[in-house]
Amino acid sequence: MDTDKTPATVDFRRRHLIGATAMTLAAAELGLIASAKAAAATTDPVKAANMSNSFPPLKQVDAGALSVSYAEMGPVDGTPVILLHGWPYDIHTYVDATHLLASSGCRVIVPYLRGYGPTRFLSDTTARNGQQSVIASDIIALMEALAIDKAVIGGCDWGARTANIVAALWPERCKALVSASGYLIGNQQIGKQPLPPKAELQWWYQYYFSTERGRAGYEKYRRDFARLIWQIASPQWNFDDATFERSAPAFDNPDHVDIVIHNYRWRLGLAEGEAKYDALERQLAQAPVITVPTITLEGDANGAPHTDATAYAKKFSGKYTHRVVSGGIGHNLPQEAPEAFAQAIMDADAMS
Repeated sequence: MDTDKTPATVDFRRRHLIGATAMTLAAAELGLIASAKAAAATTDPVKAANMSNSFPPLKQVDAGALSVSYAEMGPVDGTPVILLHGWPYDIHTYVDATHLLASSGCRVIVPYLRGYGPTRFLSDTTARNGQQSVIASDIIALMEALAIDKAVIGGCDWGARTANIVAALWPERCKALVSASGYLIGNQQIGKQPLPPKAELQWWYQYYFSTERGRAGYEKYRRDFARLIWQIASPQWNFDDATFERSAPAFDNPDHVDIVIHNYRWRLGLAEGEAKYDALERQLAQAPVITVPTITLEGDANGAPHTDATAYAKKFSGKYTHRVVSGGIGHNLPQEAPEAFAQAIMDADAMS
């Protein structure tokens, strides 16, 4: 299999935001010249990057254990693209990238993960399980429900981990992968190993969540908590109140706290998973190599815990490229740099 493993540092924000000429050239790559001209008319780089701020009315479908709420844009016969959000974010991580991709001819699906937004469990008796293999299994169930055989899958944070897992365990369902912050498949045994103090400090909330005080605190202050994480993880992202409040209702989901707490406690081996997923977790514990064409992305101002790309490059055995997105881009990369993320989806698709 051909490989392209030359790391690339790409200042997409500067290229897209300085001058009408640069905007036009960048937009031509996505077939969006008209949108680029409109964006170039403003002197505010944040507004220039913000192609749109809304989705069409959400759709709902029963898939596996869930009634999944999702946004869909683009032609029904377009290349399927599934974009997965993380914590504490929601589908608006991808609102601008979705408009770009739909305008280029992709069929874009952006689901609320279990425990977020209007997504609901179909049964009150289903375990509120947040372990990594379960969330990935949700996405396979969604693809089945929507009759999507194969898709380009992109993700950030929890969404990147989920996308990694789908690509690793079900490569026949993943045409190509775009992963912000690289290879994120977890391992409970490794999670139990201590890190140097400075690294442990970055995971303060994980240890907070391991206590009942932490659970109660997250339940009471979930919006304040989310805003703080946004600020820490993306220290140069000057999001406004309206941007945050657009996403905040996603955390009011009645299962949100249960899912988040279980996710982080499971990582540390403090909460049990479900036995029916043990076989999948054993596969993931081997840190499986991902064979599908992949582009990994990293923002140059990511304030969240993350690994240097050189440490995980060998986990991708297919066509592979790493890009650093410059311009003060933090952890929520698809929302902070939607043009760069959309371009990566298009390029990964072309690699397949």
